[in-house]
Amino acid sequence: METPTQTPTAGPSASRRPVRSPRHVALVPIREIGARYREQIARHLIALDEHDRYLRFGYAANDRQIRQYVDRLDFSRDQVFGIFNRKLELIAMAHLAYPVDMTQAGFAEFGVSVSRHARGRGYGARLFERAAMHAVNDGVKTLYIHALSENTAMLRIARNAGAVIERSGSESEAHLSLPEASFSTRVGELLADQVGHVDYWLKTEASAVRELLATAQEVREAVREGRRRTGN
Repeated sequence: METPTQTPTAGPSASRRPVRSPRHVALVPIREIGARYREQIARHLIALDEHDRYLRFGYAANDRQIRQYVDRLDFSRDQVFGIFNRKLELIAMAHLAYPVDMTQAGFAEFGVSVSRHARGRGYGARLFERAAMHAVNDGVKTLYIHALSENTAMLRIARNAGAVIERSGSESEAHLSLPEASFSTRVGELLADQVGHVDYWLKTEASAVRELLATAQEVREAVREGRRRTGN
């Protein structure tokens, strides 16, 4: 999703509608990821087909352009959230961006992508809820989405969350007014962070065990082959 060239304005259509409760966030382990995950982010985005790249970025980005986007990610300013499968592959990610011109107006911008084989599981909506929770706790007043009008999945996520959507030909804008941070939202984010960290640790440990078992199996097969050759 490209950064808008103009700061969106919160007119009457972007009324202070409270964000719906992110009650499903903890059901899908989501991990906040940093700069050391750049290569995994790049692999995830490059694996998107031409149409998916078009919907995500607003144009059919090539591999070089995706690499440039990933290289420009500022993890000290923006937030990136990811969902990993049991092989620790990044299968869905969200980018909560804080462009300077938008931040001054109390806006943050949301973008999301989900691997084709992982769709239909509600990952996009869960990432939206997770990003909204962080934005609330970060003092953001309005969560903004700029999407192609044909990106019905993204617009549905925003609409279901209570966002106001304005369509202008081939492009649409969604504005979700966020409530003030509260004890509940802060505890909710801490819990979501813990779930994400524990889930990733468990998957890391399981992956190490699988590798160990695979190595042990290879050793056993090598021993059997050695015995067969020596007639023992």
